[in-house]
Amino acid sequence: MLDTTSFLSRLKTILAHNELSSAAFADLIQVQRSSISHLLNGRNKPSLEFIIKVDQAFAEVDLQWLLYGTGTFPKIKTNPTTELSDAKDAIKKVTNEKKEKSLERIIMFYTDGTFKTYSEF
Repeated sequence: MLDTTSFLSRLKTILAHNELSSAAFADLIQVQRSSISHLLNGRNKPSLEFIIKVDQAFAEVDLQWLLYGTGTFPKIKTNPTTELSDAKDAIKKVTNEKKEKSLERIIMFYTDGTFKTYSEF
């Protein structure tokens, strides 16, 4: 049985890890923003379709961890170049759909306190 409270906590961990707002997250996995809001507020429970979309959108999410809290997060370690490429692809997808905003720069923060800014795309 899925513990919805724990699931929502893990979902918030994914959002924080990827530095996504709930609106950006909804756009990324292609669900309505209201669905995310209702889910995060405890009004609705996650559907199978929602869980599959999260699993497909985030390679670092272990499905067992997402559903039951067993396993690890993030599931895989990627190098910063791969992360940047993935981030660029996701951002291009969202900006192509919304055309209201354009990407100015990406800043990656590392655990040792350093950071790298990418502004040429």
